[in-house]
Amino acid sequence: MGLSDLAASAGLSTAQAHTYLVSLTKLGLVKRDALTGYYEPGPLSLRLGLIYVEQQPAYRVAVPYAAQLAERTGFSVAVCIAGAQGPTIVRYERGGNPLHVNLHVGTVMSLETTSTGRLFSAFLDEHALSAMRERQGLAQPHTIADDSESGGHKHASVDAIRRRRLARSVDMPSPGISSMSVPVLDADENLLLALTVIGPSGTMDIGWDGAIAREMSETAKRITQALLDRTPTHAV
Repeated sequence: MGLSDLAASAGLSTAQAHTYLVSLTKLGLVKRDALTGYYEPGPLSLRLGLIYVEQQPAYRVAVPYAAQLAERTGFSVAVCIAGAQGPTIVRYERGGNPLHVNLHVGTVMSLETTSTGRLFSAFLDEHALSAMRERQGLAQPHTIADDSESGGHKHASVDAIRRRRLARSVDMPSPGISSMSVPVLDADENLLLALTVIGPSGTMDIGWDGAIAREMSETAKRITQALLDRTPTHAV
């Protein structure tokens, strides 16, 4: 946001808001983009956010499973949660196959062009999804073609993603890179996070019934079961 918008949101004059922002910038809680002049969360804010994420049960359980998945498949694995701007990588395990894309903790995934984004579009609650669409410039829900009867690599519809509990992208958004995403759900079928396997299109099996898809689905089930095992039960 710009200075005037921040000041208006806080009910301050621009001079007062600027004084606060100078102090917050020195602390690393905010930073100012040199090109746009807009203010955004600073490195300390981002680190505090990650510390919060790292304390969440789903994240803590999923991390070792994500590392094992990267080792077994040989491809990189991203752990993604719902962020303000969209699905956000909070853990990135590098696989043995090198990638020519710049993915890292903090990367926000497109709802429209990534398997992670389409998975969130299928499983996230409508209120949170609507806010993400607006922030990504997708005011209306986008339509996704169904590839269930096609020999090509069109993207699966939301209903198909829910049915398969898998989403995939081929050569999108980066040519030569493919990915598959699987949801980790709680006992009430609410989306907790997603695991996304990413690799070179020529060497990665993106078949719905392929080895990677089976590994991912089994890993998601193990994480869900581990979370259920951690949940205390109370006698009635």
